Amino acid sequence: MGSFNKVLLMGNLTRDPELRVTQGGMSICKFSVATSRQSKAADGTAREETVFIDVDAFGKQAEVIAKYFAKGRQIFVEGRLRLDQWENQSGEKRSKLGVVLEGFQFIGPRSDEDTSGQFAGAADAQQEAVAPAGLVEDLSRSKKSSAPRPLNIDVQMDENVPF
Repeated sequence: MGSFNKVLLMGNLTRDPELRVTQGGMSICKFSVATSRQSKAADGTAREETVFIDVDAFGKQAEVIAKYFAKGRQIFVEGRLRLDQWENQSGEKRSKLGVVLEGFQFIGPRSDEDTSGQFAGAADAQQEAVAPAGLVEDLSRSKKSSAPRPLNIDVQMDENVPF
């Protein structure tokens, strides 16, 4: 029997992306996304559950995210789950579930800080997004807002990533 590992997230960055470059020249960007879910408790009161998910991006995608995203900015992420396991200094086994980014999309209006034309430059490069075809457009249309359409940026995943 086959298996399937795919994650789709839409939320806000909880901190500015952290970009680093390995000695081999591979760019790695780490950031966290907050997603919220509304529900009703048994007594009928509304409650909100927020989940914070760590995301790792590699290669050109990492560079684009570090350049154009900041804390609070909305993002749509397509990726896969990865379990990291390690032993801490006291010998205890630890683990953390995170997402490895495979594609992303800009979501929502540009922030006030983005008036420098950075996003226009990205659009002029005639790049297309690496995201599920039509999904993000359907999501943005369903919001019925006057916000500008998300920009499409083509970022190819480097196949030499070791995990």
